[in-house]
Order: sequence, then C-alpha cells, then structure tokens
Amino acid sequence: MNPALAAGPQIAFVLGVLAIVYVPVGDHMAKVYGPDPDLRSRDLRIETVLYRLCRIDARTDQSWYGYAGSLLGFSAASVLFLYLLQRVQGVLPLSGGLEAVSPAVAFNTAASFVTNTNWQSYTPETTMSNLTQALGLAVQNFVSAGVGLAVAVALIRGFVRVSHGGAIGNFWVDLTRSCLRILLPLSFLIALILLSQGVIQSVRTGFTSTGLDGHVVTNALAPVASQEAIKELGTNGGGILAANSAHPFENPTPITNIVEILAILLIPVCLTRTFGTMVGERKQGLTLLAVMGVLWGGLLAVTLAAESGTRGVAASAAGAMMEGKEVRFGIPGSALFAVATTGTSTGAVNSAHDSMSPLGGGAVLLNMMLGEIAPGGVGTGLYGILVLAIVAVFVGGLLVGRTPEYLGKKLGRREITLAALSVLVMPALVLIGTSITVTLGSTIGYLGNSGDPGTPQAIHGFTEVLYAYASASNNNGSAFGGLTVTSDWFQASLAVCMLLGRFLPILFVLALAGSLASQQRTAPTPGTLPTTGPMFAGLLTGTVVLVAALTFFPALALGPIAEALQ
Repeated sequence: MNPALAAGPQIAFVLGVLAIVYVPVGDHMAKVYGPDPDLRSRDLRIETVLYRLCRIDARTDQSWYGYAGSLLGFSAASVLFLYLLQRVQGVLPLSGGLEAVSPAVAFNTAASFVTNTNWQSYTPETTMSNLTQALGLAVQNFVSAGVGLAVAVALIRGFVRVSHGGAIGNFWVDLTRSCLRILLPLSFLIALILLSQGVIQSVRTGFTSTGLDGHVVTNALAPVASQEAIKELGTNGGGILAANSAHPFENPTPITNIVEILAILLIPVCLTRTFGTMVGERKQGLTLLAVMGVLWGGLLAVTLAAESGTRGVAASAAGAMMEGKEVRFGIPGSALFAVATTGTSTGAVNSAHDSMSPLGGGAVLLNMMLGEIAPGGVGTGLYGILVLAIVAVFVGGLLVGRTPEYLGKKLGRREITLAALSVLVMPALVLIGTSITVTLGSTIGYLGNSGDPGTPQAIHGFTEVLYAYASASNNNGSAFGGLTVTSDWFQASLAVCMLLGRFLPILFVLALAGSLASQQRTAPTPGTLPTTGPMFAGLLTGTVVLVAALTFFPALALGPIAEALQ
C-alpha cells in the first residue's frame, strides 16, 4: 500500500482522539487559570504549603514587569542549578561511575532544558547520571513547560482584563498550577500507558547481553517512562537515551508511537479552547485552531508525499525510503511524528531527519520557520499565533483605513511594535547564526563548505547548519543528525540562540499583555474587522506564510530547495 494512504487511519485516529478531549481538557485549563475570584478560593493544600515555604503571596497580582522579573529570576536560578548539578554529578549518588559533565556541554544543556529546547550535544547514556536525569532534566521538563503556559495565560489576561495598573496575574501561582494541576496528572496517565506497552522504568544503569556476533554489550537502563511522558506532553523532546523516540526502550510499538504523538499535540491544540473560553468567545479559539490545522495538514501532506516516493538507488531497490526510519513505524508513523514534533517545538524524533528526502527535510525545516505555531509548543504556540494575529489585524486595519482592534483592545504603535519585535527575534537569530557559521567554516568545526559549494554534500551541509540554528532559536531541539556540534563555537552559539530565542519573545509578549491589560475595552463597530470565520482565518494564514516565506526563502533556496532540484 502507498505509505501516504497507509497514514490515513493513523491520522484519523489522532484527530479523532483530539476532537474527543478538546472540550474537557481545554475547559479544565481555563478553570485552572480563572476567573480571578474562583482562583482565590481553590488553592490545594500542597500549593498552600509551597507558597508558605517560598514566601510567596499568592493573592497579589503582578504588573508585566513584575511578572517578567519573577520569570527571568526563576529561569536564571534554574540554569545555575542545572549547570552545577552536572558539574558535580560524579560525587553524587546514582552517578553510575560517570564523571562531571564538561563546562561547555553543561552550559549548553542547562540553557537547553531551561528554555524548553532540549537540544542534546551529548550521548545521554554515557554523559548524564540517573540522578541528573531525574532531579535536573526531568524537573526542567515540567517547569519549562509551565513557564510557557504561564506566559500564554498572561497574554490572554491582557485581552480580558481592564486594569489601570496593567496587572496580568501572578507568575508563581500560574507556574505552580500549570505543573501540579495540568502537567503532572496528564504525564502520570501517559506514563502508565507507556509502561503497559513495554517502555522501561528503572534506576539501574544497565545490563549486559551477548549480541548475535558473540560480543558482550552493555545496554543502558534509566527511568524512561516517567521522563518520556513529560518529554512529549511538555513539548520538550530530549531523549533519556541517545536514539530518542526511535529507541525500543522509549518507543517500542506503533501504539506507543501514536500515544506519544497525541501527547505532543494535546495541550497546544486544547489551549485554543482555553483561549476561547477565557475571552468569552469560543469562535475565536476555533479560528486559531483552523489556521493551525491548515498549516499542519499542508506540511504533513508535503512530507508524506515526499517520503512516499523512491529517490535514489537504495530507495528504488528497497521500494521505499526506509533508510533512517524504524521498521516498526514505517514511513507513515515517521512522517506523522516528524511533522508533529517540528510543529510543536518538541524536538523528539523517531527517525533520522537527515535521512529524509530533500523535500521532506525541507518541509519539517519550514515547519519550524513558520514560528512553530501549528499548533506550537505548550503555551508558546498560542502566544505565538496570537502575536501573528495582532499583526494580521494591523494589516487588515490598514486595508480598510480603520484603527486596528482585537478582542476589544486597540492596537496602537506600542502594541504593534512589541508584536513585530517578538516576530523578528527568531529569524534574526537563525540567519545571523547560520551566516557566521558557514563563513567561518573549518575554524569553528564546520566542514560542510569545504570544496565546491555547489556539490550536493556542501548544499546538504548548509541545510544541516540552517536546521540547527532554526531548531535552537525556535526552542525545538531536533537535529538533522549529520552535523557535529561538539565544538566550543556550536556549544556557545546555540546556547545563546536558545536563551535569546526563548526569553526575548517572552519579554515582548509580557509587555504586550501589560499594555493591553491597561486599556479599556471598546465595543465593536461596523468598521471593526471580524476576527472569527474563514475571512480572518485566511488573512492570518497568509500572514504566517508570507512572513516566513519573505524571511527564509533565500536561505531555503540555498539549502533544501537547491538539493531537491538537483
């Protein structure tokens, strides 16, 4: 059967499950974050204890700069703690004989996991102890996802609230509720499902076995199921084993593959319902969901079509492009996973993206370059598409000669400036990082531009570098796999891209939320641009595509497009 046709039942099942859980999960998250009087009376006992221990006044709302200061302070402390934990892991329990992580790798990894990127320039089995994995990396998988949810909710409050002080909530309360009421229960349920299908959960370091060639090999063990669940649910993506979700201990069956895809998409999709519920107009959320669905479906169709053909001698002989893909998933499961993970800033992989066809690899790369808003990461996807919706409303306002308004809030120079700055951060980091790397070449450990720059090897090498910086700047974390990134240049530059790509947009979004919250709501007039329905969905889709196309088309033409045309 044609792989594209074989993917039909899997896609239908994923969409069906998401449709079933869309309303209850979305409304549950809306109840977790509001309305305000309800929040003040529903603290769980463990939440109250945490607030007292940390000396947090959970009844105090914060302005946007207070909210941002709390977020940045927490993230900075997280980077420092995770860095120090890696540097001293050799003298801690459960080290498994592993030494301290080198300074460059420790810094890169700390920046990576705190920013929800989970870029891994190391081999987990031989670098990170089980204690570091559980106490450091797994904890960051929860709290970094919680930070994303908190920022998204703060922006929603900016549209909903009318406050002279521009208060947008309490960061510590939002973070605590995100972790304890959303991420922890769902990840526990997903971990149980994964365990039932054979995903391992062990504190042992490994076991030995005799291979088919007679040699004794050591097989790594780790507490996989617990970290695998939050790795996917929180759109983190870092594998506790080097092969990530292609490893049979992390993803043993087609059933676990579908469960992990559902976990990746669950919260970003349902957050559109949360948005519609909190602003009091659920059609607003459905419009955003429609735009996400069109973009996601279009790139999935391109990827499936590209991977279903047979290009090259090996693929033609085998009858399919199975090089770099797990037989137990095949092309349909691999393509579906790849589009889900690059569209949600997850970065987990169940196949080698470097082995995809030029067009298929270009499609998943473009998926990140759209800003990862289809449907995007936990929280980041929603606030990312809302920022683009503000840009789309501004463009529509220019066309009809009216002051742009979105959800009753006027979009003036300050709001549009903040939205534009948020959109421009990622492209600037991607293009600057890529251009410096390919210019310096071998002096920083990159050899892809040696020799004739027009050879397929050089073109593919450029694509690998472009993918790496797109992945880091979008806080995705996936990699093509053919690029060695262990040099100090890559460790430092990618870490900087992760940090700036995460926190600069967050600052602009929180400032935008504060600006919106300080405004009075205005009633719609006959000249107000409707922000629901097919017309606005088309305008928003066009805005997303045009922004990405105008920004990245020259770079794509030098990489995957040129490779596909050869």
